[in-house]
Amino acid sequence: MSEAGRVPSPATPLVVAAAAPEERKGKEPEREKLPPIVSAGAGATAGLDRGAKGQISTFSSFISAISPKKEAAENRSSPAHLVFPNIKNVRDQPPICLDVRQKQRVSMDASSSEMKAPVLPEPILPIQPRTMKDFQEDVEKVKSSGDWKAVHDFYLTTFDSFPELNAAFKKDATASFNTIEDSGINAKFVNAVYDTLLNTPQDIQKTVLKGIINSLLREWKGPRTKDDLRAYFILLQIILKIENVNFDCHCFVIFTRLSQKRFKQLVERLLQFISLRLFPAKPEEFPPLTKCSWWIPSAAKVLALLNTANNLVHLPLIPYTDFYNSTLDHIDLMEEYHTWQNFGNSHRFSFCQYPFVISIAAKKIIIQRDSEQQMINIARQSLVDKVSRRQRPDMNMLFLNMKVRRTHLVSDSLDELTRKRADLKKKLKVTFVGEAGLDMGGLTKEWFLLLIRQIFHPDYGMFTYHKDSHCHWFSSFKCDNYSEFRLVGILMGLAVYNSITLDIRFPPCCYKKLLSPPIIPSDQNIPVGICSVTVDDLCQIMPELAHGLSELLSHEGNVEEDFYSTFQVFQEEFGIIKSYNLKPGGDKISVTNQNRKEYVQLYTDFLLNKSIYKQFAAFYYGFHSVCASNALMLLRPEEVEILVCGSPDLDMHALQRSTQYDGYAKTDLTIKYFWDVVLGFPLDLQKKLLHFTTGSDRVPVGGMADLNFKISKNETSTNWLPVAHTCFNQLCLPPYKSKKDLKQKLIIGISNSEGFGLE
Repeated sequence: MSEAGRVPSPATPLVVAAAAPEERKGKEPEREKLPPIVSAGAGATAGLDRGAKGQISTFSSFISAISPKKEAAENRSSPAHLVFPNIKNVRDQPPICLDVRQKQRVSMDASSSEMKAPVLPEPILPIQPRTMKDFQEDVEKVKSSGDWKAVHDFYLTTFDSFPELNAAFKKDATASFNTIEDSGINAKFVNAVYDTLLNTPQDIQKTVLKGIINSLLREWKGPRTKDDLRAYFILLQIILKIENVNFDCHCFVIFTRLSQKRFKQLVERLLQFISLRLFPAKPEEFPPLTKCSWWIPSAAKVLALLNTANNLVHLPLIPYTDFYNSTLDHIDLMEEYHTWQNFGNSHRFSFCQYPFVISIAAKKIIIQRDSEQQMINIARQSLVDKVSRRQRPDMNMLFLNMKVRRTHLVSDSLDELTRKRADLKKKLKVTFVGEAGLDMGGLTKEWFLLLIRQIFHPDYGMFTYHKDSHCHWFSSFKCDNYSEFRLVGILMGLAVYNSITLDIRFPPCCYKKLLSPPIIPSDQNIPVGICSVTVDDLCQIMPELAHGLSELLSHEGNVEEDFYSTFQVFQEEFGIIKSYNLKPGGDKISVTNQNRKEYVQLYTDFLLNKSIYKQFAAFYYGFHSVCASNALMLLRPEEVEILVCGSPDLDMHALQRSTQYDGYAKTDLTIKYFWDVVLGFPLDLQKKLLHFTTGSDRVPVGGMADLNFKISKNETSTNWLPVAHTCFNQLCLPPYKSKKDLKQKLIIGISNSEGFGLE
């Protein structure tokens, strides 16, 4: 993969690490190895690179390469500008192969005026505070005295601002920004300062790091001079190379002091930086690959800091989807996935170590291909077993064959899935007993629709539907057998495995619990499906109850006298009111102003975790018995919901472009009437139309095109209502003669349908 690139200009303030390191003389100390996925804290600083060439270089080698490849022909004081075209969203591009990349480069000749910073005069630098000799003498004194004050003060002063930074490390305060061969920086001094910092106590490292971040934020308007750019790179590289620092929340929350606009701009610049290094416009202008192989890993590490900061605040500054880099949709995703699986704890870089930059569409591709490979492996093993026993191979052995009766749908499905547990990862095929027909996808979807509709019916008692939140939640009623909850989990897993979108309404915290943990633990005694929950999670299910608890927390009077509550929960089970203590002796502990936070937390945890533990554990094991893949570790809870239920964002124009016709042509008058009416519908009617024709009002991850929506001509009287075949996403439309008649009949049909008939 080519990762060559230009050195960014001062007009692009946070293009990290746009410099090529050189090999340091002597051996570099071995750096900390990475976990498979970068987590919130320590993962942001983990060292990554691509291949053996990705050894982390010393800081002096980095400094020696931060200037442009060559000076402009004219004697100008202003730096050359690197223009970032808007290439973050490139979903419409075809897949890019190595042999055609040169034909698909992004033009960088034109630039917008707002991306070019004004040219300012070079600043007057402060007097150099300490020389390298002075600094080394201070370090030697520490060895005997143990007093780090002088060294600490040097760091605080040096990293306080860009001018101070340049004053400390620039060879000549009046020298211009030089070439790659001579950066104009005293690299030996920088290296000594950097190496000493790594050996300082933890508290000093943290203080210095926070000072560096604050300095970056103060200068966020952008480095607009050559010295600013040089200083900017020094600061970023110090952040990326400090080891063994346990980041606390303050280090990350500092970034949230940025405005939403600046924070988003910062993320976009970093994503553009990665895109341009993956697919450079002019590779010949980039430094050699050996000098810039760490650029992308460095940018990813800074993005990890920003992503963690964004997740720490109650209301994120930007949506998590703004961290997606759609350029990654066009690289070899399975190579990235296999690299992550095989070399997760080594220095081999993979974008899967930073899953927040991979779009949900790309993650779906990874999961689908991983599922297909598992299907092939299971089918191949079945074939080998047959042959080894000298039995005749049968094509049915390659599939998970479900034979069910419509009159005993749930019990038959449960029995079949229990008997064929070893075949769950084979391709699903469904047969309804007594009915002729081959399953080409329609019967499978019908089986899902009928089974989900029956299991989630209120009379069945497994789930409770909350009208205020329009979602289902697990019934807390105790029972002897929780196998049917396992069946629901298997259904969800099969839906993801076979790319079926289900019409299920679970709250977001359900998917958070489903990934707690994302892989089934080897120790069966470890609890599963337990996660940290808050009143906000409860509000997604029971908004009225959550509102009452919030009022309890904000009550300004005497809570004990006004609410007269104890640490108990009361629930109705089959007409009987039962009480449960939230803590030992809870019935004798009053809720007061002092302990009300504990009460609310225990109450919420009881409702969402403890009271439904057995039900959810069965559901969890059912889901993971099908989707037992490391690919789940790449997903956020919101992304699991989209994979299972689809996206709520509708684009009816995209549906119009991808619709197929049978008996009609897109130019027919009835079809023109249809789209005029549908595009003019409000959102709720558009959702009803989608639900009427597909069985769900949500869109698959791949967009409307993945629906394979078809409009067929129904040669019946125009007095008839439209008919839908949800198993095939097909709408049968009579040839209505007027737009008014079509609109009237269509609204009646989509507004009053329930299941397979009218209400």
